[in-house]
Amino acid sequence: MFCHEKKLFHPVAVEQPNPQYAVLLQEQLGGANGELKAAMQYLSQSFRIKDQKIKDLFLDIAAEELGHMEMVAQTIHLLNGHDVDASQVPAGEIQTHVLMGLNPGLINASGQSWSGDYVSVTGDLCADLLSNIASEQRAKVVYEYLYRQIKDKKVRETIVFLLDREEAHNQMFRDAFNAVQDSGSNQDFGTTKAARMYFSMSNPGPNAFAGNSVKAPAFTK
Repeated sequence: MFCHEKKLFHPVAVEQPNPQYAVLLQEQLGGANGELKAAMQYLSQSFRIKDQKIKDLFLDIAAEELGHMEMVAQTIHLLNGHDVDASQVPAGEIQTHVLMGLNPGLINASGQSWSGDYVSVTGDLCADLLSNIASEQRAKVVYEYLYRQIKDKKVRETIVFLLDREEAHNQMFRDAFNAVQDSGSNQDFGTTKAARMYFSMSNPGPNAFAGNSVKAPAFTK
C-alpha cells in the first residue's frame, strides 16, 4: 500500500523561471533514465523476490523514486512559470505549451512519451541488481550533465540532493548484490573453464586461445 504525504521528499525552489531548462529537466521525469523509470523498475522487480529484506529494499527505493519524481515535476513547474509562451523555448520539446498547458508531462526532453519498454525485469535477482546498479549510474550521469547547464543555485541544490540519493541507492544495490552474487544466474552458468578464460584479440600470440599463457589485464589503482 502506498500513501501520499503532503510534503516533498526534499524542498525545491528556483531563483527565476527558465522554460528552456525545464525542457532539459523533463528527461529526468519521463526519460529512459528518469525517476518514473526507476520507480516502476524496482517496484516491478520486487514481486518475485523471496528474500524479504531485499524485497523491502526494492520497495523502499521505488517509493523514494516516486518522491524524486514529484520533486522533479515541481521544479519543472516552477521553471516554466505561469505563462504559455513557446517562444521561450527555442530548442527542444514544446508539447507542454500546446497540449498540456505547462503541466509537467510523462515525456522526455525531446517530447517522446514515457514507455514501459524502459523497464528491465528478468526475475533473476543478480541480473536485476546489476541492472539497477547500472540504472542508478546512468541517472547520476544525466543529473551531472543537467548540473553543468544551470547556474540557478536553488535548482543546483535540488540536483545535488538527487545526485546524493542516486549514489546512496547505487551503494545499497551493490551491497545487496554482494550478498547474493553466488546465487541465481551467477551460480547456474559461467562455471566452466571457458568462463574464466581471456582471449587476447588485440595482439594474439601463438597461445592466445589456449587459455593458459594469456592473462586478462589487471585493473588496479
